[in-house]
Amino acid sequence: MLFMEYLKEVEGKSVHDYLQVKMGKMTRHIGVAGPVIVGGGPSGLAAAACLKQKGIPSLILERADCIASLWQLKTYDRLCLHLPKQFCQLPLMPFPQNFPSYPTKQQFLAYLKAYADHFDIKQALSKTVVSANFDHRCGCWRVKTEGLKKEEIEYFCQWLIVATGENAEEVVPQIEGMGEFEGPILHTSSYKSGNMFCGKNVLVVGCGNSGMEVCLDLCNHNARPSLVVRDTVHVLPQQMFGKSTFGLSMSLLKWFPIRLVDKFLLLMSHLILGDTAQFGLNRPKIGPLELKSLYGKTPVLDVGTLAHIKSGKIKVCRGIKQLEKHKVEFVDGKTENFDVIILATGYKSNVPTWLKGSDMFCENDGLPRKAFPNGWKGENGLYAVGFTKRGLLGASIDAKRIAEDIEHCWKASKTTRV
Repeated sequence: MLFMEYLKEVEGKSVHDYLQVKMGKMTRHIGVAGPVIVGGGPSGLAAAACLKQKGIPSLILERADCIASLWQLKTYDRLCLHLPKQFCQLPLMPFPQNFPSYPTKQQFLAYLKAYADHFDIKQALSKTVVSANFDHRCGCWRVKTEGLKKEEIEYFCQWLIVATGENAEEVVPQIEGMGEFEGPILHTSSYKSGNMFCGKNVLVVGCGNSGMEVCLDLCNHNARPSLVVRDTVHVLPQQMFGKSTFGLSMSLLKWFPIRLVDKFLLLMSHLILGDTAQFGLNRPKIGPLELKSLYGKTPVLDVGTLAHIKSGKIKVCRGIKQLEKHKVEFVDGKTENFDVIILATGYKSNVPTWLKGSDMFCENDGLPRKAFPNGWKGENGLYAVGFTKRGLLGASIDAKRIAEDIEHCWKASKTTRV
């Protein structure tokens, strides 16, 4: 059965279904003319806006009760964009001119709300997608959701855009003795400010941008932070020669090979920051840009943390061996007492838990099997936006490509109907 015929059949049953649902008897069915987008973060909004510009309607399904829930609910108060705003703006609408180069969390959220309002993006909030699979009989995707009151809705659509991103679920490592530690153990998704940790010994696990910035925030609120650094890490100054390090890198890559640009960045970082290995921050053998390109590992852009590490206000520790009541034993044999442990251990994709019958995404990490720039399109009208390991810039690239691809099918189907 063709999708449009099936859609008419679904729409014809919708009133009957609604009455049945009110009586608590069955799942409600809704046909969607355009794509269904799973995820109401920046990636999902970008895809919806690019489609809207081409006259294609869409519906965003979002599990939270707000858009950009990661930014609204799971980020700390002092967070600012780590890259200049021109590299973080979504397609078709730049940031306001009066915004600073590095917008704050609240400014970014205001921008996203204005973006959604400007493009009149249709959203179904508090709808958790429990499964999505392609039905070959009707040539459409069946997307099942569950609401706050466990009410079930099944959406039918010709195109499915996965926009849940790389940061859908917290990564919580299993550390020996976690159950015995008597102080709080929290993920950075629950951390808001260091003011509640004033005077406390806090161990931050993870030395990415979030872990480094949480340590800085703790220092600013008179806590005593220590930072667990298990692996090598590239720390770069946020700016060089008065320009953003990222922007300068992008400019240089237009003219020079990546390894030469990396050598330049490491030379300048050594001159500006000094030898980070002296403070327990050993650099990888591969340069920062090449490492990002090959493995998606983002370098740390220093916003002031390194100065506190140099001064001794932030201690650098090796990996954790085990926890006891208030004590942490490290792999180098040292032990120290801590009041709180904060896990800056990142996030992961959750796509394999709900997307069924597709091999577009890896089971292990939940990311597209094809590397950037080829991971945005799958089979049977399946797309991915925001899985490039290139932040908001990568999501914008995906969103434009997806809208252009769907536009061809959309125009063809309209011509057929006429």
